[in-house]
Amino acid sequence: MKNYLMLAVAAAVLSSCQSSDNELAGMKVEPKVVADTMKPAEEFNYAVEQFADLRILRYRVQDFEKLDLKTKTLLYYLSQAALSGRDINYDQNYKYNLVIRKTLEAILSTKSHDSESEDFKKLEVYAKRVWFSNGIHHHYNHDKIMPEFTEDFFTHVLGHVDDYKLPLQAGQTKMDFVKFITPLIFDPKIAAKKVSLDSKSDMIKASAVNFYENVTQKEADDFYAVMVDKNSKENPMYGLNSKLVKENGKLTEKVWKVGGMYNDAISRIVFWLEKAVPFTENEAQKTALEALIKYYKTGDLKDFDLYNIAWVKDTESAVDVVNGFIEVYQDPLGKKGSFESVVSIKDFEASKRIAAIGAQAQWFEDNSPIMPNHKRPDVKGISAKVINAVVESGDAAPSTPIGINLPNNEWIREVHGSKSVNLGNIVEAYDQAAGASVVDEFYYNDEIKERVKNCASLADKLHTDMHEVIGHASGLIEPGVAPSSETLKNYASALEEGRADLVALYYLMDQKLIDLGVMPSLDYGKAAYDEYITKGLVVQLSRIKLGNSIEEAHMRNRKMIAAWALEKGAKDNVIEKKMKDNKTYYVVNDYQKLRVLFGELLKEIQRIKSQGDYKAGKNLIENYGVKIDKTLHAEVIDRYAKLNIAPYAGFIQPKLNPVMEGDKIIDVKIEYPTDFKQQMLEYGKTYGLLPAYN
Repeated sequence: MKNYLMLAVAAAVLSSCQSSDNELAGMKVEPKVVADTMKPAEEFNYAVEQFADLRILRYRVQDFEKLDLKTKTLLYYLSQAALSGRDINYDQNYKYNLVIRKTLEAILSTKSHDSESEDFKKLEVYAKRVWFSNGIHHHYNHDKIMPEFTEDFFTHVLGHVDDYKLPLQAGQTKMDFVKFITPLIFDPKIAAKKVSLDSKSDMIKASAVNFYENVTQKEADDFYAVMVDKNSKENPMYGLNSKLVKENGKLTEKVWKVGGMYNDAISRIVFWLEKAVPFTENEAQKTALEALIKYYKTGDLKDFDLYNIAWVKDTESAVDVVNGFIEVYQDPLGKKGSFESVVSIKDFEASKRIAAIGAQAQWFEDNSPIMPNHKRPDVKGISAKVINAVVESGDAAPSTPIGINLPNNEWIREVHGSKSVNLGNIVEAYDQAAGASVVDEFYYNDEIKERVKNCASLADKLHTDMHEVIGHASGLIEPGVAPSSETLKNYASALEEGRADLVALYYLMDQKLIDLGVMPSLDYGKAAYDEYITKGLVVQLSRIKLGNSIEEAHMRNRKMIAAWALEKGAKDNVIEKKMKDNKTYYVVNDYQKLRVLFGELLKEIQRIKSQGDYKAGKNLIENYGVKIDKTLHAEVIDRYAKLNIAPYAGFIQPKLNPVMEGDKIIDVKIEYPTDFKQQMLEYGKTYGLLPAYN
């Protein structure tokens, strides 16, 4: 599960949770270190470029140079495995993404007299947007990205490119290829939406994602429904690692595995994972990596569950990796996992905060406002830590989460527990690159502005900690009720993210966090409430095209929570709409009453999940999380545009360079590139492992 950065002044999340009372006392010794050569934080440039609605940032891996050779080598091999799966995510997002990307890279790699023209610069921006989104659809709102250069110019520059550089099919001429690819890029009606969550339509047919072919939504629902054993609580997440197609009138799955679909990339992932195994830190980590390798070879989702169980048990390793088909947000039916990888190393000092929260998971569960029969009587191992990302890939890059809570399979979480992390250096990079102008523009008075500026950084970290460590790991589904992906269908993701957000919000105004020593005062909780209401009702609207409704799951859940609280608290004026200088603000008047409202909504959403109440879940999202007031929307877009700050941010990845002595690695150096275009072109050459057509 993921929870993404709300705006340029905040940060983002993936899903997992587990920790013991002894974790702080028995914390693992850091890897052996050598001299530190990292530049001081003030000399590191976090923000490097801005175009369209995007900012390109960088993050540091603090003290990488201090790591011992074995740890560096392990990180290097895991990073290569991560980047080797990059092409998969492009193809998953749209059937012709790789064709378009390879064509753009061929153009940009060809010397041309047009390279200084305005049209060519617009083509470069378009290519950067495609790279950022891992395809031709916006990474967040899922609309097709329309180029600002003309079809004639595109045809003209293609004329300069040698045929062998282009992804021509057998027997296809360049002229035929131009006729084929041009409408894919320029026709707004072709693949108009990557993911459509409009429940009034066939969501598969309305979505451009490449998870289904010649299949209707009903056929897909029926196909997977019969797989679920209703007498067992240990069902795999059926459909997670395959494309469902209809061939000769028969439904069949093309499984993503060695020897199956995406073989060339997956075989390379396995190659690097196998290289990593001898450098693992302990038996638990080795067992988990070997289980992942086996799963990639068999494609059996039961093997994936065994891998997840082994991964959850590995709580002592400093190095960690997420690699696989994980999150289902890009599938309108919430079944297919997008490829992603996050390679990381533990931040031991920062982990004390999140571990302290995780160690109290049972207390938080016992004191939750949800119904008693929906509480877990024995919260299983919540391993919680702060990590520093080293390399991210696929669905986790360039736009990245700020926290991780996995595995997603509910029965594994209940029986074996989960792992939760906060990506500390990603949060640091967002904080370092952020300015105060958004706060000054969208918060009502000086008192609120100062509280947000002074407290929001820690409040955001605590929100992420609570969302991941406690939120996703909490609650119990009633006996006989299927997983929410089956019962709540296309609303499951938004409701689950809302549920985890509400757990965090409810406890951010609780004395418990002060008693644990992780929060200085309730002012931090107030700042979190100020931010959540303002962003949910106002600021996040700057990310949506005027006239559109909200479709992205995280945005829906924030709007739903804020709008529901606004309505239900109207009688007591808990949240007040105020106008000043013809600008709209939403001000929290009573933080304790708002906390009570958050608790009431948490109780209802947990009931919806626990009982599989699709109708009630649909009504919550559709009534509170989708619709936008057009007048307010236009106002917010205008106000935000004047700030000249791109609302979305993503990252150039660090580069790990092995120092070789013959065929032996004797050191690994880290480099922090500053050129997004150059890195993307390099990735295309080095990790372009899949054919254009799959």
